[in-house]
This record gives sequence, structure tokens and C-alpha cells, in this order.
Amino acid sequence: MKKELFSKFKETAVAVLPVAGVVFLLHLTIAPMPFGVLALFLSGTFLLIVGMTLFQLGSEVGMTPIGNQIGSKLVELKNLKIFIITAFLLGLLVTIAEPDLQVLGKQMPEDTLFSIFGMDLSVGQVLIYMVAIGVALFLTVAVLRVVFGWDLSRLFLILYIIVFVMAFFTRPEYLAVAFDSGGVTTGPITVPFILALGIGIASVRSDKNAENDSFGFVGLCSVGPIMSVLIMGMFVKGDASYEETVIPEIENFADVIKVYLDAFPTFFEEVAIALSPIIAVYLFFQFVYLKLPKSSLIKTLIGVLYTYVGLVIFLTAANVGFMPAGSFMGGALATLDYNWVIIPIGMLVGFFILMAEPAVYVLTVQVEEVTGGAITRKMMMTALMIGMSISVGMAMLRVITGISIWYLLIPGYGIALILMFFVPKVFTAIAFDSGGVASGPMTATFLLPFAIGACSAVGGNVLMDGFGVVAMVAMTPLVAIQILGAVYAVKAKRAKKEEAEELAEIYEDIEEEIEYYQLDLECAIIELDYDE
Repeated sequence: MKKELFSKFKETAVAVLPVAGVVFLLHLTIAPMPFGVLALFLSGTFLLIVGMTLFQLGSEVGMTPIGNQIGSKLVELKNLKIFIITAFLLGLLVTIAEPDLQVLGKQMPEDTLFSIFGMDLSVGQVLIYMVAIGVALFLTVAVLRVVFGWDLSRLFLILYIIVFVMAFFTRPEYLAVAFDSGGVTTGPITVPFILALGIGIASVRSDKNAENDSFGFVGLCSVGPIMSVLIMGMFVKGDASYEETVIPEIENFADVIKVYLDAFPTFFEEVAIALSPIIAVYLFFQFVYLKLPKSSLIKTLIGVLYTYVGLVIFLTAANVGFMPAGSFMGGALATLDYNWVIIPIGMLVGFFILMAEPAVYVLTVQVEEVTGGAITRKMMMTALMIGMSISVGMAMLRVITGISIWYLLIPGYGIALILMFFVPKVFTAIAFDSGGVASGPMTATFLLPFAIGACSAVGGNVLMDGFGVVAMVAMTPLVAIQILGAVYAVKAKRAKKEEAEELAEIYEDIEEEIEYYQLDLECAIIELDYDE
């Protein structure tokens, strides 16, 4: 375990330090940060590495086996009612407790929307429950897709056509928030479990579609929140709003420690609430259906403990250390005389920050394992990092120019939907999963404050322009991974052609040898007849 822990620490450090280095270089050159922001950022970088290390190890030992085992057992039970009820309840409970969704809900106005069952519900509270219902419904749809063999490409095409039709009827300030929610809700709690659940369900199948059906669950679960928030935008009375990032006053390192100590209890509680539904369902399945050996159960629960501690440290570091730095850096760059520089700088930050997203690690590892190395982790990371870079660049362009998000969403999703019909199906499923996975806590706690800080500095509309960065991050992987799939398909086709040509040459050589030996045999027979 120590050897694995050290290996994960090195791997995580390599992932986090590049983006930290870029931010620190900006601090030394064109955007110097105050002492407090810098101290929080540097300490947050170290804690981020520690937290992500524990999270990755725990995900492999605990969360992934839980999802695989529950998914496999659901299929073996062959009870559609249990299938549907379990999927819906898991989607609902896990999403309500997702830390990223709680953060998004807190950005909505606190004005009372309406009273129901004696409770006054604000827009933010309604958003959390609507999004959770959306995820639950579409996790159920994802499960039913595997059971009944529905075509994923056609399903995505129909759903996104409905999404864009709905988008024309919602209030403009809810458009960016809706697409942002699709990425934010598939966070570090939900993604590892949903991915493993999908792989577990598909693993018991022996037909040729089993590999394709292993993915697409996260992609479908990202559609539900978009639709839910678009519906909210049609009917709610309150306006969407954003609460600016508060930078604490810090004079020395004692203040830094105090800020972190004050924040830890909040995330201890949030992550505990988020993990509890998964653990409860797992223990139910363990004692009723799975009945695994005690040693296996203990190992899995230790993995969950690693996941819990790691995620608490990671989220605390991201929210306390990176969020103020992102907000300050975005505002500082946007106020420069040459503020266009925020576009290439944003692209550079986006390129490296993807490596620090915990759920991206889980996805790329599982893709490599399920495809038997045909789609390597390196291939996936390269495509996602390029897509992330382009998405942040487009978001910064919107901040500077104020162009409508429509001009980017419609072409982006249009290209993604067209590509579905020209690439292998497994790449389509992985691409739509990647859209939800890429927009994780690092995007919510650094890139979103970065974009909003810049938008506020230039006097732009924060709701219309700032929030769209998550929507861009969730969109570009759909195109990038499918382009990777198209390249892969061309190479595979070329390889098959070359293999066929080689076989044809070998066949020709064999035929020539056969003809030679036949001729030699005929000569021998003629010679033998002549001697007689």
C-alpha cells in the first residue's frame, strides 16, 4: 500500500504542479497576488496533491469495486423493478449531496420562490432538487438503454434536439447556468460510482455491444440537469445571480492555518452526506445479495475511507486555496491595457488544469482497462487537454467581447452530433462521458471564478458571460474525443488494409511456390514415364 501511495503521490504532483507553476509565474510577472491570496494558493497546491493522491487510491480500492459489484448484481437479478428503483434512488440521493451542486445552488438568489408543505423554497433549493431529479431520471434511462439495447447515438441526437428547442423558450440568464449545471453535477462523488456502475452492468454481457455499453452513463446523466434548469428558467420568478468570491484577510501563516481549519468541518460534513447513500446501498446489497468475504468487505470500506479523507482535503484546498487565486487572477488580467492576453493565458491554464481533475483520472484509467489498451490513457488525456484549452480560450473570448453563448454552443454541439455517425460507437459514449467529467471541482473553483473575476473587471454581464466557462468545458470534449475516434478509425482501417495487402502478398508467394512444385512434379512424372 505504501508503494502504491507513493506512486500516486508522484503521479498527482506531476498533474498539479504545471498549473500551479503557470499561476505562480503570472504572479511573478504581470499579475502579482497579495500575500494572503498567494499563501492560500501555495498551501492549497500541497493539500490538493495530498487529497488527490488519497482520492485516486481510494477510488480504485473502494468506489470502483462498489459500482462494479452493484451493477453486475442488478443484471443478474433480472428484476426490472429493482433495476429502475435502485438507479433512480441512487441518482437522486447522490446528486442532492454532490458538493459541486451545493456550491452552484448557493449562487442562486435567496428570495423565496414559493411555499410547499409548510416550507419556503428559494430558487437555489429548487435548482438542487430539480437537478437531482433530472440526474435520477436519466441514470434510469441509461440503465434501461443497456437492458433494451437502445442506440446511444440516436438517443443523444433526440435529447439534444429537445434541449436546444427548450433553450429558445427559457430566460436568457438561465441558459448558461443550465449548461453549466450539466457539467457541475457530475462531480467527484457521482462520476467514479456511475462509471463503475455502467461497466458493472455491461460486464455481464457477452455480445459485441458490451464494450460500447460500458460508457455513456455520465453523458446521459449530464442531460437531465440541463433540461431541469431550462424548465426552471421558463417558470421561476426569481432572477439567477452570483455571489462574488470573498478573499479572507490574511496577515501571517497563522491566519492561513485558521482559514483552513475553519473550512475543513464544512467539507467533512458535505462529503460524508454525499458518500452515505452509496455506502448504505452497498451494505444493503452486501448483506442481502453479494455476501462477499469479510476480508473483501473490509478492503472496500478502507478504500471508501481513503476516498472520503482525500476528497475532503481536495475540496477544501480547491475552494479555500484556488478559488480566491482564480478570482483575483482573472480580474487582474482583464484590467491590463492588453487584456486580450487573457485568452492565450486562459488556454494555457486550461490545458494543464485538466490533469488535476480527479474524475478525469478515473475515466481515463477505466477507458484503457475496458478497451484492453486500444484507447490509451495518454491518447485520452492529450485529446481532453487540447479540448479544455480551446474551451477556456472561447470562454475568455466571450468575457472580452460579450458575444452570445449561442454562437458557440450551436456549432459545437452540432459538430459533436454529426460526428456521432462517423466514428466508432464506443468513442461517442466516451466523448459524452468526458464532457461531464472534465468540468469538475477544479473548473468550478478556479476556472469559473477566473472567468467571473475577469467579467466583473471589464463590466460584463456575469450571468450571461461568466457562467458559460463550464458549458464550454463540458462541450469541447464531445468534439475532441470523437475526432480522436475518427483518427483511430482511419488508422485502424489503414492497418487492416495493410494487413490484407500483406496477406495477399503472402498468398501470392504461396501460390507461386505451389505452381513451382507442381511444375517440378509434372517434370518428374514426365521423366519417369520416359525412363519406363
